[in-house]
Amino acid sequence: MTTPSSPTARTSSYGELRAQLDSLTTEAFRPDLAGIDQLTTLEIARIMNGEDATVAAAVAAQLPGIAAAIDAIAARAARGGRLIYAGAGTAGRLGVLDASECPPTFNTGPGEVIGLIAGGPGAMVTSVEGAEDSRELAVADLAAVGVTAADTVIGVSASGRTPYAIGAVEHARGLGALTVGLSCNAGSALAAAAEHGIEVVVGPELISGSTRLKAGTAQKLVLNMVSTITMIRRGKTYGNLMVDVRASNDKLRARARRIVSFATGASDEEIESALRETRGEVKDAILVILGGVDGPTAATLLARSDGHLRDALMASRTS
Repeated sequence: MTTPSSPTARTSSYGELRAQLDSLTTEAFRPDLAGIDQLTTLEIARIMNGEDATVAAAVAAQLPGIAAAIDAIAARAARGGRLIYAGAGTAGRLGVLDASECPPTFNTGPGEVIGLIAGGPGAMVTSVEGAEDSRELAVADLAAVGVTAADTVIGVSASGRTPYAIGAVEHARGLGALTVGLSCNAGSALAAAAEHGIEVVVGPELISGSTRLKAGTAQKLVLNMVSTITMIRRGKTYGNLMVDVRASNDKLRARARRIVSFATGASDEEIESALRETRGEVKDAILVILGGVDGPTAATLLARSDGHLRDALMASRTS
């Protein structure tokens, strides 16, 4: 009798896994690069740069699907829904990175954008063996953050077969949450499990199977689009100005003043006065200057406009 832990069962399991990997474009072997270790450093760098240059085109091919997903995400976010990334290894780290950059860039509140990585925070710097193979772990991680039907969950996996990412998407979809599956292989199980499947096919890697390379670059580009455009739709920018920046250090305070200057053309004295009036809030300060209102009125108008500065400016001019 064959048991799950017997040599025969393990051999069968490894055989199935190998067959899966053999079918993945991201895992394909490049015979033309078999001698890469014998090339000069400059030659390798040129080859690698050429490979990287193909990633943007692969992303471009998926823009309609990416845009549709973002519109759905932004609609949920406007109603208070959260954006949650879930992935393992490089994919998980990229999600955590994108989430962690939203508070200083767009002044998002705690928990508005969350990155979950298989194995927990420690997996950011140390591999947690077996974590990516657990759908149950994904369910537990989503339960820990209290995912609801109002939220969006994006499963991220280069292969599109990572159980943790698939488990997160399946569980979230079962709860009524919006789901997106981002992978780098066509016909992936992750895309099939999600309401919005995004498959950015970047082809075989320079180093066979090292999906932190082109696949990782593609995933970062898409996650940048998702968070940035969602925040634009939420009124977190004014034109291409980062007006919801959280000025938490000297560099960001200087950047805040430059943003107010670009938006208003006001003198340094006017800018300093407006920022004092609004306790350093960039968006409010712009409204004070362009709308000719005081700080409290600016805050009220922005609240009524759900944070959209253009709408608040129009309201200031008609009131």
